[in-house]
Amino acid sequence: MEQGAGAKLLLLLWATCFGRARADALSGYTLVIEVTNGGPWGDWAWPEMCPDGFFASGFSLKVSPPQGIPGDDTALNGIRLHCARGNAELNTHVVESQSGRWGAWSEPLWCPGSGFLVAFSLRVEAPVTPGDNTAANNVRFRCSDSTELQGPGLSWGDFGDWSEPCPKGVCGLQTKIEQPRGLRDDTHVNDARFFWCRS
Repeated sequence: MEQGAGAKLLLLLWATCFGRARADALSGYTLVIEVTNGGPWGDWAWPEMCPDGFFASGFSLKVSPPQGIPGDDTALNGIRLHCARGNAELNTHVVESQSGRWGAWSEPLWCPGSGFLVAFSLRVEAPVTPGDNTAANNVRFRCSDSTELQGPGLSWGDFGDWSEPCPKGVCGLQTKIEQPRGLRDDTHVNDARFFWCRS
């Protein structure tokens, strides 16, 4: 077999196995919850799921603080879910979809008791031209006991409507990301969607 043909075969096998693993990871979800006010830039990154039997009982955000003039603000750069089964402090698994390079991670915010995240709302700054766009700035979640948790993001833009609620709890996420643009205006997280699982 020629070297080029061998390389193509290996690439095909890797892509097939990787694609199957991604499909298996998502096979247990039954619903995607979304909002309608996400930012317009970027592409959907890979989904990440809690381990089987785990649900998100907390979250943390990666936020870049205001940069001042002439800095480039990017605001929300990442979202992590803290997945738990039983005692959250002793049995927690952290998942995140793609995150940006700017900012720092916040401490987790937790649903009270043994509650889970069931719905979310996204704070998004509408596009401005010309201007320093930031897209998504913050996220808030509703817990299974109706407690609302607002992340420590920035205040530009407005919170949109709440997503539909999950019957049980959030078990995975996917972020829509604009890649760094060099000397041009950057945003980073533009939108997010979350999954809930059967069990």
